[in-house]
Order: sequence, then C-alpha cells, then structure tokens
Amino acid sequence: MHLKIENVSKRFGNVQALKGVSLDIVRGSFTTFLGPSGCGKTTMLRTVAGFYRVDGGRVLLSNRVINDVPSHQRNAIMVFQDYALFPHMNIKENIAYGLKIKKLKSYEIEEKIEKTVKLLGIEGLENRNPGQISGGQQQRVALARALVMEPEVLLLDEPLSNLDAKLRMNIRAELRQLQKRLGITTIYVTHDQAEALALSDRIAVMNNGEIIQIGSPWEIYYKPATVFVADFVGTANMLQACIVNTIKDDGVIEVEVSGVKLRVREDNKNLSEKDNIILCIRPETIEILDSSKSEKGENTISGKILNYIFEGASVRYWLETSIGTLIADDFDPSERGIYREEVLLRFHPKKIHILRDK
Repeated sequence: MHLKIENVSKRFGNVQALKGVSLDIVRGSFTTFLGPSGCGKTTMLRTVAGFYRVDGGRVLLSNRVINDVPSHQRNAIMVFQDYALFPHMNIKENIAYGLKIKKLKSYEIEEKIEKTVKLLGIEGLENRNPGQISGGQQQRVALARALVMEPEVLLLDEPLSNLDAKLRMNIRAELRQLQKRLGITTIYVTHDQAEALALSDRIAVMNNGEIIQIGSPWEIYYKPATVFVADFVGTANMLQACIVNTIKDDGVIEVEVSGVKLRVREDNKNLSEKDNIILCIRPETIEILDSSKSEKGENTISGKILNYIFEGASVRYWLETSIGTLIADDFDPSERGIYREEVLLRFHPKKIHILRDK
C-alpha cells in the first residue's frame, strides 16, 4: 500500500473536521475525496500534505509514519484551487521555484523544466507572467510546478473549479491521461460529482468529517451505500417501498410502492418480507415507451409529462405517475421527436437499487 490513512481525526476549536478517517491508497491510483462544502475533504488533503497536524491516528507513506514529517520533506506536492502562482515571477521561474530551493544545479533545473513544459504543452510561455496567460494555461503551469518536483504523491485541491465548463472538460481528460502516463499516485478533492466519476479509480464520499462510502465510480453511482450517497452523486428517484415477497431462486424480490408492485433483482440476502426499504432508480435506467404503440406489462406504469428540458444528446422529463413524480432521461429523441403528453415507463429489475430505510 502506497499511502495509508489510519483513524485520522482533526479538530478546529469546537468543530470536529475529521472523525476517524481511514483509507488505503494503492500506488499509481487516482483517488478522489468527494463531498459537499465543509465535509472535511480539503482538511484531509491538507493533513496528508503536512499543513495540519493530526489530533489522532496516523498517516503512512510507503510504510513510514509521516505524522511529524514537515510538509516540505514529505514528497507530497499540492496544487491549490487558486494555483498560487507567484505574480512577480515569469512562468519558468514559477516552475523552477521548488527546484532552486532544493539547490539543484542549473543544468539539472533546465533539463527538468524543458521536459515538464513539453509534457504539459506550455512551450513558449516561459517568459510570460501569470497575469499574461489564460486560466487553463495557469492550471497547467501550477501542475508543471508540482510535477517537476517528481513527487511520490500529487495532491489536487479542486484545481478545475475556476475554469469554464468546456475548458474544464478538456483539461479533465488531459489530467486523467497524464496521470495514467506518469503512474503517479494522485489524490483529488472536488464537490463536482461528474468530475469525480470521470477521473477516479476510487472515490471516497465524505460528509460531516467521515467517509460514507469508498468504491469505484460505478459502485458509487449504481450501488450507493446510503441515501446520502445516492442523492449527492448524480440524480436519483428515491421511492419509499415495502418488500411483499422474496423469491430466492433467481434473486428477484417483489416490492410495493404506493400500491404498485415491482420486481427487483437484488443480491442482498439480508432482506425479508415486510422490510421497509428505499428504491434508488437512476433517470437513465427508466425506459420511456410510446403509450400509443406499447402495452403495459411487468414493471411498467403510465406517466404524464409535467415538464422537460432538451439537453442536446438527451431529453430529461419530469413525469407524474401513480408512485410519485419521477425523472427520466430519453437518449434517442431525434427520430420520434419529444414526447409531450402521456408515455409508459418501464423499470428494469437489475437497474433498481435497494437501500435500507433507516
């Protein structure tokens, strides 16, 4: 294990920012701390960086406890949200700053800068000041300044939040490609769910100073462990339900939602009849059918369109149904046009996720 966080706690006055956080991070992986503002994700990142001392627990890097190791000796470099570039230095001087502190020879500094500038695609900017380049270029410079130090761990604190949407998507793809190419252990902090899903090998969802769930992007999105995770990561239809029958042979469970019975394929063996549960149904998993051309069948209900928005590649619908107002996405509206009145909605048993109603 490259980086190990063991039962780490941190308090600021009366605020318990971290509550016994534990996490193992594999060498070369991309791990994201995801959560709302104030959940403790940036505190966790700064603790790993060495800017905060832990009140309890341990941080280990390559099996070495680094609780008392100063930040500049940890070989874990942080890229800040505002990039923290020195405005009075040109780009080359900014990138060289850490190397000069380490007292490398001039030719070594030149070689490392040349290699890193080329890697990040910022050739030709070396003699400009930060105020003379774009936000996207500043982000690359901040990343170059970190990577030129050849850190064991790269720490990124919402580095894309100041960029416009299109540039953010482009740099997101570049960042993931660069991380895979270099194989550097990376810890990323964001409140942007789409960013976390796109970039990460593993996501640690945080709330109130605790990790609520750790898993792959697919697990976090399609198999959320709690209502909080399901609601925070993406959009979800959350429906109160009750189990009316468990059919153990094929893993199918019959549930009832507002008087409507649905069949759900669920691997959880700890469910029993009469258990109160919550169904988590993602909008894109609901199949929208033309009511004039299709008949009602199993796991199918009628829906009346209340509102919709056209999003280019898809149409998002808000629908009034017998089990409540639902959100559903249609990814093929081009040929038939946009539905405007009544439709049928089909739920696939494998794509309904069951959560405990606590």
